[in-house]
Amino acid sequence: MAYKALVIDDDKVTLELLTFQLQSEGFEAVAAETGEEGLRHIRETDFDIILTDLNLPDISGIDMVHRAKEIAPQTEIIMVTGFGSMEKAIEATKAGAFHYVEKPVEFEELMSLISKAIERKQQTREIQELRGRLTSRTSYEGIIGGSRSMQNIYEIIENVAESDANILILGESGTGKEVIANAVHYKSRRADKPFVKVNCSALPKDLIESQLFGHIKGSFTGANADKVGFIGQANGGSLLLDEIGEMPPDLQPKLLRVLQEKVYYRVGSDKPQEADFRLISSTNRDPFESIKNGQLREDLYYRINTIEINIPPLRERMEDVPMLAEHFLQIYAEKYHQDNARFSERAYNQMLNYNWRGNVRELQHAIERAVLLSKKGVIETLDIPQTAEVPASFEQFAEVAAAKGAVASAGLASRGDGISISSFRSDVPKQPASIEDIGKLIVDSIPDPKDGTDQKDIFNELESGVVLAALQRTKGNKQAAAQLLGLYRPRLYGMIKRHNLEERLPN
Repeated sequence: MAYKALVIDDDKVTLELLTFQLQSEGFEAVAAETGEEGLRHIRETDFDIILTDLNLPDISGIDMVHRAKEIAPQTEIIMVTGFGSMEKAIEATKAGAFHYVEKPVEFEELMSLISKAIERKQQTREIQELRGRLTSRTSYEGIIGGSRSMQNIYEIIENVAESDANILILGESGTGKEVIANAVHYKSRRADKPFVKVNCSALPKDLIESQLFGHIKGSFTGANADKVGFIGQANGGSLLLDEIGEMPPDLQPKLLRVLQEKVYYRVGSDKPQEADFRLISSTNRDPFESIKNGQLREDLYYRINTIEINIPPLRERMEDVPMLAEHFLQIYAEKYHQDNARFSERAYNQMLNYNWRGNVRELQHAIERAVLLSKKGVIETLDIPQTAEVPASFEQFAEVAAAKGAVASAGLASRGDGISISSFRSDVPKQPASIEDIGKLIVDSIPDPKDGTDQKDIFNELESGVVLAALQRTKGNKQAAAQLLGLYRPRLYGMIKRHNLEERLPN
């Protein structure tokens, strides 16, 4: 499909020349002699590029840029300027124009600029379409979760999966590092090739080199035949080294050499083997602590960490708990023929108030047990500690309340000098079901006043937290946040200013 270009110039010679040259390059070129005529075309047609003269008879070049960008914000504009108008041309680029060229126009220079401008427009559109697809997802390539942190992970995978960049996945045990690794491999161009998974902590220390690189017959006692190692098995595909921090330090330089030189040697052989695999590594440890402790070589860390994916623990994305719970419920209800299995409100309250130290894996096992033990289909409780841990800050409380569907995520967000609710008692209701319950939960958490000290204004803290939580929920959209809270926009703006929240709003 031909690119569409709009040329705006009151000089008929320049207008006809540029239009002709663009058409000779395969463009669908439209000509306009005035700014208003050009704006009418912009309203009617989605152009790939706009060329406009700086000095039009009816609209200044700066105004033309502003008005064109209001109508078609993604379409790039190149300003054509005469001699002596350089300052205004630079001002136009500051207003949003892509670039400028001087008359008489060198067409090769102009075509180079046009190509770059169209490329940028296409990239912008692709990014917006990608974000639009991802922001509504509650699952992606077998990964369950609709929280913002998971959406960010989906976007990273989408962007890097088809490359051969080395991936390092960080996360606590049970967060789903292997599921993320699966998504990376099966979205890549190596998806139809082997995906070999190696748990470095489970391999015998004296055999790990042989297991990784392979060996030839007779290379050591017990080597009764040639063996293809994990690297050879992953040829053309991907290799997951789980818990890479457990790899013996003396083996790490050999892995580093493989990644640098793309060849390896089987134990007992001096014949080089081609190393054609995409490396995905994972660890539940802080890599810098491992480096500091001498368990992980720093040079290897930077080699395996071209792209880092950090999976948050489940307690930091509580809004994903109901989605995960329903997902596992469906799996185990089918597996154990419990067609009527469903959660009671009490079971949901348990899930949303528990700290899930074992992360997604612990939740999965708890739901499997619950399905197995349920007799009437309704899962009344889960086999997890009844003295469930309560969120330790307003921010965490807001996440739990959002997952529960409490009003405006309960509107509670922590501040550096804010009120802590880490002193919640176990006899406080596990999950507020109404505004009154929320109020009781907050008030019961406030320490008793001490003589001679001033108490913080709890309502000031709450107002700040409510407004910030609403803006986070609406991704910074102030009009939507005002509607969510039932406020007139001027009142919301006043609250934002009063609590200095501008700098804390989502980008």
